[in-house]
Amino acid sequence: MKTLTDAFAAGGPLADLLDGFQPRPGQARLAERIAECLESGTDLVAEAATGTGKTLAYLLPVLARGQRVILSTGTLNLQDQLFQRDLPLALKATGAELDVALLKGRANYLCPQRMDRADDGPGTLDDATAADLETIRRWARRTTTGEIREVGDIPERARIWPMVTSTIDNCLGSECPRVNDCWVLRARRQAQEADVVVVNHHLLFADLALKQTGFGEVLPGADAIVVDEAHQIPDIATRFFSQSVSAWQLRELARDTLKACGTAEGTLHVLREPIEGLEHALQQLTASAHRLPERGDWNRLRPLRTELDDLADALRALAGALSPLEARSRELASCHDRAAARASTMDLLLADDAPGVRWFACRRGRLTLTLTPLDIAEEFRKLRSERPATWLMTSATLAVNGRFDHFTRRLGLESPATEIIDSPFDYARQTRLWLPKDLPEPGDPSHTETLLERVLPLLKASRGRAFLLFTSHRALQRAAAWLRANSDFQLLVQEDAPRDALLEEFRAGPGRLLLGAASFWEGVDVRGEALQVVVIDKLPFAAPDDPVLSATMKAVRESGGNPFSELQVPSAVLALKQGAGRLIRHAGDRGVLVLGDPRILGKSYGRIFLNSLPPMPRVATGFEAIDFLQQWRP
Repeated sequence: MKTLTDAFAAGGPLADLLDGFQPRPGQARLAERIAECLESGTDLVAEAATGTGKTLAYLLPVLARGQRVILSTGTLNLQDQLFQRDLPLALKATGAELDVALLKGRANYLCPQRMDRADDGPGTLDDATAADLETIRRWARRTTTGEIREVGDIPERARIWPMVTSTIDNCLGSECPRVNDCWVLRARRQAQEADVVVVNHHLLFADLALKQTGFGEVLPGADAIVVDEAHQIPDIATRFFSQSVSAWQLRELARDTLKACGTAEGTLHVLREPIEGLEHALQQLTASAHRLPERGDWNRLRPLRTELDDLADALRALAGALSPLEARSRELASCHDRAAARASTMDLLLADDAPGVRWFACRRGRLTLTLTPLDIAEEFRKLRSERPATWLMTSATLAVNGRFDHFTRRLGLESPATEIIDSPFDYARQTRLWLPKDLPEPGDPSHTETLLERVLPLLKASRGRAFLLFTSHRALQRAAAWLRANSDFQLLVQEDAPRDALLEEFRAGPGRLLLGAASFWEGVDVRGEALQVVVIDKLPFAAPDDPVLSATMKAVRESGGNPFSELQVPSAVLALKQGAGRLIRHAGDRGVLVLGDPRILGKSYGRIFLNSLPPMPRVATGFEAIDFLQQWRP
């Protein structure tokens, strides 16, 4: 490869390696910008619209320098795609000879020690779990990676998986009797020795925040960190800077402590009472919490203060009972550390001057108590100063009305280079935008049904082949009920089946509508004739009763800012861009985007949303939208 410009040219190495390769000026421009920032050591925040080819745009300049680099993606599937497809291609294009490694979180690897102990008790395994355990043990004798995704015939949510994988809490680290067989340790050592390491965002922050204890860090020595799907980073960073205690963690602690008694004679009679005390206190709290909403601020827990105090006391009692027994076994020492850490977090949560916002989640009876910092900028700056590297952050959705302030302010990024790369797609030819008029306001009970009445002729004209994206599960369920009563479409509804299964069924042919909420707004890629319409019911403003958002808005207001324009609008704009981005994924796609929120035209801030979308020509009526689909020719 002579120069980056040559690499992306019609006669360059990418053209030789990719069938149908066409030069894209935006792709070459992004690659050049990245090379400039790597040379100067300047951080870069870049929005590269769908179709840019941003993966190769950052891989080629990064690999060409031959320095150590961390590549972080948003999901495990994107990790695999980057490692198995894009990286080998980029290495061929650059001619670079570099060692590469793929590293996932520890929950993705078999733990031989926990597998050995999985049926030690307490209690006996049910027949299905026992059969799964035997399947895993047979697989364990032949695997070369230890990645549990290789065991395709055991469901992801099967009861056996937490029993044969490790967490930060229950990992025994270097003192594990099977440390030489540890798949996590092997993967981390390969990563430490590699020139290029592919991780995901959760693992990146776990390592940055030093939460992956036991085996050392991966990141020291990295010259550059490339963050793809970077729009996810502020929320992921916030979660990693939070502290929490969950009912599940405490049940596992009680279970593991009881199991640890089996390896240290004479400990059960000392620990039985504090273990039972923890289980009783947890049972009392969860029983009292069953009427709580799914999320809420700490004030909703005031009637449960006695149960919360009892739980904190029980954790301290268990930690105290374990303290003199630490030397008896590594398992007991690990349980002591976990009990002490959870007790410390509970004390922090119960303090009235806790540094952040305290809140709870109680979904399907699973109670979690969390302390979240209101501002992560300083914490993020501190982490980065301790591990200097050039950060290159890119996504299709980072800018709001052409500016990056919302993103850079949240992360405390000081004067990064910025770049916006427009999509190479011909939106004027490939798309239309329809904003139905005279719809009820979003809060009106009839909004969902009225919107569906308006778009039904368009859905029929496209023979289904549409995504209907909703800002709430309640609206999604109402829409599903209305469509079942008023249409003959096959409905594929979120939570009726795994996402991948729904998408596979959707791609199978016409006559299908896919109805989704939050998780279908991004990371979903359906190309070609299979998807021709995307309907978004409302502007995706975050729920105002979200405790973290509410506290953050209050802080902004008290500092003299405007929380609506500084927080709520930018977040909603980015979410809308993600949802709208499902429509056109390839140069041969065509389709209509329908936005069913009258505030887009009726409120002054609506212009910000429209300006942030791709340049889609608007149609005034559903008939025009139908005509576009019927008359368009590729």
